Amino acid sequence: MEKTLLLVLIGKRKDSAVNVQKVLTGWGCIIKTRLGIHDGILDNCSDEGLLIMELHGTKEQKEELARKIAVIPGVTSQLVNLASPTD
Repeated sequence: MEKTLLLVLIGKRKDSAVNVQKVLTGWGCIIKTRLGIHDGILDNCSDEGLLIMELHGTKEQKEELARKIAVIPGVTSQLVNLASPTD
């Protein structure tokens, strides 16, 4: 079994989050699981965020989503492929 994860680091969350969300909404059909993490609560909210997503779809679709996210200013992304040791 192989899993593909997309890791997204958002450096200026308040400036970039809306654009990241627009891209993710357009590619929602290949996102199986999504976890968003940022430090802080209420008035002490961090301006940096981390998204971890499990993707499905073709290799090309996954790479295109990672590329579209990475071109947003202040945002980086990386695809990670994990295979079980029995494969």
